[in-house]
Amino acid sequence: MDNLKKINILRHSAAHIMAAAVIKLFPEVKIAIGPPTENGFYYDFDRAKPFSLSDLEKIEKEMKEIIDSGYSFVCYYMSKTEAVNKFLAKGEKYKAEIASGIEDCKVSIYKSGEFIDLCKGPHLNSTNELRYFKLLSVSGSYWRGNSSNERLQRIYGTAFFTKKDLDDYLSKIKEAQERDHRKLGKDLDMFSINDTVGCGLILWHPKGTTLRHIIEDYLKKIHLKNNYDFLFTPHITNEKLFEMSGHLQTYYENMYAAIEVDKNLYRVKPMNCPMHLMVYKTKLRSYKELPIKYAELGTVYRFEKSGVLHGLFRVRGFTQDDGHILVAHEQLENEMLNVFNMAIDCLKAFGFNKYEVYIATRPEKKYIGKVEDWEKAQESIENALKKTGHIYEIDNGGGAFYGPKIDIKIRDAIGRLWQCSTIQFDFNLPERFDIYYIDSSGKKKRPYMIHRALIGSLERFIGILLEHYVGSLPLWISPIQVAIISINKEQHEYCAKLLKQLLENDIRAVFDSRNENIGYKIRENTIQKIPYIAIIGSKEKDVGGVTIRTRKSKNFGIMSINNFISFMKKNIHDHM
Repeated sequence: MDNLKKINILRHSAAHIMAAAVIKLFPEVKIAIGPPTENGFYYDFDRAKPFSLSDLEKIEKEMKEIIDSGYSFVCYYMSKTEAVNKFLAKGEKYKAEIASGIEDCKVSIYKSGEFIDLCKGPHLNSTNELRYFKLLSVSGSYWRGNSSNERLQRIYGTAFFTKKDLDDYLSKIKEAQERDHRKLGKDLDMFSINDTVGCGLILWHPKGTTLRHIIEDYLKKIHLKNNYDFLFTPHITNEKLFEMSGHLQTYYENMYAAIEVDKNLYRVKPMNCPMHLMVYKTKLRSYKELPIKYAELGTVYRFEKSGVLHGLFRVRGFTQDDGHILVAHEQLENEMLNVFNMAIDCLKAFGFNKYEVYIATRPEKKYIGKVEDWEKAQESIENALKKTGHIYEIDNGGGAFYGPKIDIKIRDAIGRLWQCSTIQFDFNLPERFDIYYIDSSGKKKRPYMIHRALIGSLERFIGILLEHYVGSLPLWISPIQVAIISINKEQHEYCAKLLKQLLENDIRAVFDSRNENIGYKIRENTIQKIPYIAIIGSKEKDVGGVTIRTRKSKNFGIMSINNFISFMKKNIHDHM
């Protein structure tokens, strides 16, 4: 048995033990489901009163008593009808509903002590095999993930085979909490979210907006360098466009309600690709024009349930670094290679040097297009990646129904993986939009289409950046690169002159002219994680210089203004 199966059995058993403890402490509670997860386990409960942190402590204590009792996990079978009736008799309506939906005439039941659960298993031999676990948090959930169903409470926990593994994981959780971009965003005055404005809609403050502009400028620069044409498309469009693309039929739950305009129904756009194809269709295209590469920093709007909204990571309005490439069949491999290299260069520019690459292939059943076209596309993707020398894994059957893709997942400073770059092949939209070009023999030919995003959502990427760097962003993307601090009012005029010189040299700076002592101002600007602090006193003013200190308290001593500007320009350029 491999390690993943072993840890899943341990965590699944931990979920059962937790449910047993909850039932013992709170007999009125009804249980739903309790699976293992990538990092632990959870169980969903129906309870009128919310679970508190003190409740979690009580549940942990009860779990330890169950563990010490050494109850065996015993599996037995009964007919589906009998199981449904038994669970209904106990008031366990969720278990009864699950049992009634099982196709087999018999169902498996697991018993440990007095606790009985409908479950496929497997489990540990005995409860006392679970030694190292911790309950972590409580959140809301819905029965079967449907917001129209009963609202439940989900208790999360984790479990490991060794104390060291548990301690290491809990340390990572603590560090992740300290890196939480929502806290950093507030502390650094980057962004805010206001219920009056709307859940999942971001208000970007001056520093956050500056950071966005820096990232956008970088993206525009590398796209132009790679021969893309930029587009700008409306935020709202006739819903017939999304009917044409198929999104209205398959994606409507994530689309906002229609607005009637001139007796036509309009929608705010959930994606940009249909409009990009309409630009392509405005004239006849020749094979000589291909590849055609469109890019747009397009803001889209998607309905996300309030329970899954999470700072910048899960929002209802976000900006994509969207790109669509129309290529001839023989160009596909080369363009996939170009896009992959572009994505890697982009991620490295922001300091992400560790990443994992996956090729997601054709699903076994639900897919469109010919098998031979899928195989050709997948072969082109593999050939392109082989040329890069990068290690990659095959995600068998993980492609979308409309084409295979490359996923690039970056690993952050504390080892977490984040999905960022996606290079997605598409058999669907060129067909639906009747996209074609005229080949060298004068015949109509269907181009291949590539959707691609280098960093994905700007909102999400900024959240990742804040957590990766704990807010201490690299110099070149820091919204404020220098804070100028005067010791007293006598240096204000000199500081104002320095500020003007820095701004004229494209160095982002502010002048802290508050009537506070120098120690306080240094501390405050250091907390704001500004890379360099320029201190001006009478000595600096007299010699025409500036004392430089970093946010990590390194002191460079006095520099001339010209030397400081040269120093800043070199450091900014070296980090870009």
